[in-house]
Amino acid sequence: MAICKAEALVIRKFDFRETSIIVEFFTREFGRLKGILKGIRSNPKKFGSTLEPFSCNEIVFYRSRNSEIHLVSQCDLRDNFLEIRSDLKKINLASFFMELTSALLAPEDKHEEVFELALSCLKDMSLAADPARIINIAQIKLLKLSGFKPHFDSCVLCDSKIDEYAKFSTAFGGLLCFKCAYRDSNRHAVLKGTVASIRHIEKSDWQNSQRLGLSPLVKEELDMMLNRFVLFHLEKKLKTARFI
Repeated sequence: MAICKAEALVIRKFDFRETSIIVEFFTREFGRLKGILKGIRSNPKKFGSTLEPFSCNEIVFYRSRNSEIHLVSQCDLRDNFLEIRSDLKKINLASFFMELTSALLAPEDKHEEVFELALSCLKDMSLAADPARIINIAQIKLLKLSGFKPHFDSCVLCDSKIDEYAKFSTAFGGLLCFKCAYRDSNRHAVLKGTVASIRHIEKSDWQNSQRLGLSPLVKEELDMMLNRFVLFHLEKKLKTARFI
């Protein structure tokens, strides 16, 4: 077994037998992985963290060649994001984003850009007056980085430029032009402001995307479109989605 060290965000944890827990981590160095912490329930002081969901930790683990679950020998807390934990809405949004990250990424596939995105999202959401806006922006960037990005640059079917008329197709995964709209009977109209906002967020870095103003109508439409898109293409409903 190789000894590895990683910066890790906690996605979820669950009890294992009488004294241990299994934790799903999202790490900077190794992507998404599972680790077992033996004896932590009988002796919580054995590790330097209680491993709360979406907390940031530094872990040392023995990487197994024969199992998807690795033995964690050391865990030290870096950031517990206390400002998020004092606000139920922020807790639900952070939990949703971590579950979405888990659903979109394959196990043990390194995604350092996504890790940086998740860390920036949690840090900015800690002090944000409008945490839902932070999650909207992070969700758009996550879909792009993970390869699930809806197509908003042109018509998803014929690649023609779209200026005024725009319909969104969840099934085809993008915008439809006037000529192609008939191909999806469940298409729906989308505001120009929503399309422009998504394009801006996709092309901007994290800090610049935070400066974008989102009207209440655009935010409402973003929520609807993103949630429908994720549900359709993941073919399952995220457990945390009902709380946001």
